[in-house]
Amino acid sequence: MEIVRSVAEAQQLARTWREAGLSVGLVPTMGYLHEGHESLIDAARAACDRVLVSVFVNPIQFGPTEDLGSYPRDLERDATICAAHGADAVFHPTGDDMYPAGFSTYVSVEGLTETLCGASRPGHFRGVCTVVTKLFNIVRPHRAFFGQKDAQQLAVIKRMVADLNMDVQVVGCPIVREPDGLAKSSRNTYLSAQERQAALVLSRAIRAAEQTVRAGERDAARVRAILEEEIASEPLAYLDYAQVVDGLTMEPVDTIGQTALVALAVRIGETRLIDNFIFEEGQSCS
Repeated sequence: MEIVRSVAEAQQLARTWREAGLSVGLVPTMGYLHEGHESLIDAARAACDRVLVSVFVNPIQFGPTEDLGSYPRDLERDATICAAHGADAVFHPTGDDMYPAGFSTYVSVEGLTETLCGASRPGHFRGVCTVVTKLFNIVRPHRAFFGQKDAQQLAVIKRMVADLNMDVQVVGCPIVREPDGLAKSSRNTYLSAQERQAALVLSRAIRAAEQTVRAGERDAARVRAILEEEIASEPLAYLDYAQVVDGLTMEPVDTIGQTALVALAVRIGETRLIDNFIFEEGQSCS
């Protein structure tokens, strides 16, 4: 497995693959890979002839008070995981290569980015869309794989791809959880033992809300109340948002329709965690 460290190298490698008639899968990550990322690599491996995993902690999607400096990094560990799951290459660029002096072009998606994490983290999705656009332009993948834990991000990227006629299929992959229910996240490593136990309140809240919706509840206010009450039961949890939105527009709804996203963002100590479930009419409970 190759590790390429410059934009020019990544472009040349991906070009070689495409010219050979091979399908290319891209798994964009910020590194410190876990089983959720592994599932994305596995999905890409099953669907594509060649798989490239990008490992880049993207500075422009972090706010001034967020955890850019402390975000976990371990390229050697990540490369070992990528190789074990059949990736063909890791792309690990520097910030200066991705954003050279004078960089002044950004990509924004309006509407979908104004709720949920977009409201809590101004500028975050502009950073996400910009780096994903750059990765798509560098690698020109046939398919790109993203986790549904970041459901709003997935919706935003799909809208960006459609609006800008990007020639790439965006593939969403299911949330991967710990045995006790906590959604896998690189930020879970920040949690103390006590905070790790407290963090289970997110999956409990999501599961309670999901069961209620699957049983027929369609009043979004009642579903939000279930989320809020569960989070309030945990002294170490601080609610950022508990929301029910349309699954396509990300706009809050009063009544759950054909498709909806039920989403949470919660701070456990200094660590911000998210969780969600996607409801589609006629879909069985998982």
